[in-house]
Order: sequence, then structure tokens, then C-alpha cells
Amino acid sequence: MDKKFRVHIEFDQCKACGRCIIACPRKILALGKKLNRQSYPAAYQAKDGCIGCGACFYQCPEPGAVTVYEIVEA
Repeated sequence: MDKKFRVHIEFDQCKACGRCIIACPRKILALGKKLNRQSYPAAYQAKDGCIGCGACFYQCPEPGAVTVYEIVEA
């Protein structure tokens, strides 16, 4: 069975630099339209297909803003 992953980006920590979007090999991340507390359009996972590589996590300059989770079915 193939593993499934999900990217979580903390809405109010994102500064819309776009590094995670550029780094993603599957191109599943995008900038939203809603502004966060800092008046930035936060990035989010726009499509399924995360492979759990962590490229988005490693490119983000904000500590703790991006987390990659493995989806475990109970």
C-alpha cells in the first residue's frame, strides 16, 4: 500500500514568500486569496498528491510554519 501525506501550513505564520510552492516537485501548493494576520495571502495544499519529500518544509524560512504529515488509516 502506498503511503499518503498531507502538508499543513500555519495560516498566520506564512509570509507568502513562495519558496514552498517553488520547491514542491508535485506542484500541489498555492497561495490563497484570504489574508492572514500579517496581511499576507498564506500558502496551502491546493491538490492531493503529496509524496512526503519535505522540500516545502526545508525551504520555509519560518520555523514551524510548515509540517508534513503521513496519513495513517486506523
